[in-house]
Amino acid sequence: MSKPPLFPEQSASGIAIDPRTLDRVIPESRRADGTVRKERKIRPGFTPQEDVARFRSTRQQAVDARALPKGHVPGWTPPGSAAPEKKDPQSKSAKKNEKRREKRKEKRQEVVRESWDSEDEQQEAGPTPVDKEVVAAEHTQEDHPRPEIASTESGVDAVTDRLDKLSV
Repeated sequence: MSKPPLFPEQSASGIAIDPRTLDRVIPESRRADGTVRKERKIRPGFTPQEDVARFRSTRQQAVDARALPKGHVPGWTPPGSAAPEKKDPQSKSAKKNEKRREKRKEKRQEVVRESWDSEDEQQEAGPTPVDKEVVAAEHTQEDHPRPEIASTESGVDAVTDRLDKLSV
């Protein structure tokens, strides 16, 4: 069995464990005038007000557990440490919201109409070669799912080429 420390750790109120008797005591101390205060025993189970921890609810404790260490930069990960992405099981409403976001994203990526003429003028003039391309593209898109555009530059180039071909 190891020996108890000569100077045991003290709590905030000054209570320490006596190494000889293993009782909780306030150790003797010296006053400013040189006299010595006697060692005082503490009853078992007594906790002074200074040693009582501040109450923290379970939610507050969870926030404290997730708190970043001091000096940590949010969003920064050290090089070489890849954070694995975990897919938590989603609730019914979370899945529904995810589908809505996907639909909105797809809607934003729709192709801009090729012709600026109104539909009435197009019917009178007859279909132009560009309109035929658009109709053909619409039929293929309905039959097959639309492939994702590799990069925005290629999509922009395709639109500018078609606009150059457009006769006004």
